[in-house]
Amino acid sequence: MLKPGSVWALGAMSGTSLDGVDAALLKTDGHAILDFGGTGYRAYDETERAVLHAARGRWPGGEGVDEAAEVVETAHAALMSSLSDGADLAGFHGQTLAHDPGGRGTHQAGSGTILAEVLGIPVVWDFRSADVRLGGQGAPLAPFFHFACAKWIGAKEPLAFLNMGGVGNLTWVDPGQPAPDAAGACLAFDTGPANAPINDLVRERLGQGCDEGGALAAEGEVAEKVIKKFLKHPYFFRIPPKSLDRDGFPDLTKAVRKLSDADAAATLTAAAAGAVARGAEHFPAPAARVLVTGGGRRNPVMMAMLSELFDCPIEPVEAVGLDGDMLEAQAFAYLAVRVARGLPTTCPTTTGVSAAIGGGQISWPRR
Repeated sequence: MLKPGSVWALGAMSGTSLDGVDAALLKTDGHAILDFGGTGYRAYDETERAVLHAARGRWPGGEGVDEAAEVVETAHAALMSSLSDGADLAGFHGQTLAHDPGGRGTHQAGSGTILAEVLGIPVVWDFRSADVRLGGQGAPLAPFFHFACAKWIGAKEPLAFLNMGGVGNLTWVDPGQPAPDAAGACLAFDTGPANAPINDLVRERLGQGCDEGGALAAEGEVAEKVIKKFLKHPYFFRIPPKSLDRDGFPDLTKAVRKLSDADAAATLTAAAAGAVARGAEHFPAPAARVLVTGGGRRNPVMMAMLSELFDCPIEPVEAVGLDGDMLEAQAFAYLAVRVARGLPTTCPTTTGVSAAIGGGQISWPRR
């Protein structure tokens, strides 16, 4: 059993951008953030990244899935072992390879049972499956942590957290509510493609991992016809909560194939920003500010495009003392404690699940 009161939890996240693993320590009682601890990052090398890319869209038993799981487990074990001293438990998200709520379900590669043996502490994992089985989207999962962050920074007005990772997602938060699953406390949903199509573009055309600093997009011109067609996609008119697979907009990728490298990067960046603005139309009330996390906040072109589309400040989460590189890893540390304490991790307004539920399973080390 997890000891009562506050504990140190180690969270890890490998996102849809497939760049590497983030890990972070967080002190919490499952409700409030009490302290932030050490952090670390372990990049995937090109060979590992190629294995993960080859397994995208595949389900358990599919070709390359076992190899991808081994990559995920090896990378996580190496990084998390370096941070696990003093941790009471860990939260392991795994690597999403396929996500089809309402269909085949959701698939995150990697075994928490293996990591529990390596780390010697209980590991909470498979956070999404229970939510999907009960009719939810299984994503996004960070909103309850975003609510805790809003409390931690002392926010008084509604605000939004925007994660610009491989896929974009928004959490609208009213910090005046008593709990994240209270009526009117949170609304969350995936906005659309964010960095994933840009990363894929520069990887395929230039052999680079990302458009560093938005340099390529800054040289290009946006293909406005592509953007106009993209923003008419039915997804943007669906009422949230809603979620997406990493490769949920193949027509956008096809639409930029004949564009120059720079114009394609600029157009994909504009598409990511436009999807966020379209998403904000669903907010219950205007956000006083939008705090940006994920790699997109380091792209000045993307941030400038977002600023043009919003009437409120668009700021990196560092503006309020948070770590935008580690927020999702910290979120899974927080969620791990909630799972261990029997607290809900999702609710109808974050994933569309029928009631507030706790997801995840716990693997205990044998020693």
